[in-house]
Amino acid sequence: MKALSVRAPWWWAILHGKPVENRDWYTRVRGRVALHASKWWGVEDVALDWSDVVDMAELDGITIPEPDWKQMRGAGGCIVGTVEIVDCIWTNSINSAFFVGDFGFVLRNPVTLATPVPIKGGLGFFDVDDALIGNCELSTVGCELPL
Repeated sequence: MKALSVRAPWWWAILHGKPVENRDWYTRVRGRVALHASKWWGVEDVALDWSDVVDMAELDGITIPEPDWKQMRGAGGCIVGTVEIVDCIWTNSINSAFFVGDFGFVLRNPVTLATPVPIKGGLGFFDVDDALIGNCELSTVGCELPL
């Protein structure tokens, strides 16, 4: 399975319905991909980004619950869920406040893993063994991470 590493708090927002992930490059990847929580953590940057998440979610009519910050930081360096990539756009054809990049990976059907799976991330898409995720998936969108 392909995986994509995303910084906090954006990966949290994806698991709770953020409809697009911004990148400065186009992708032809479609289908379910693993969502990797980057180990990167800058306290001020994460706080500022969280403010942006809240504002964008409000504009999109999405409710994204505030995370447990200790859990979020602890999930860094782990596969935390999966999400489907259904398109890659370069104009805001989905009319979302979350689209702010050169390209946007349009996302659907996020699934949170019952237990985050530690794995080294990578730039761009990287491969992870499907067996690492195995039966960890939950069918409920936006469940809490049991760390």
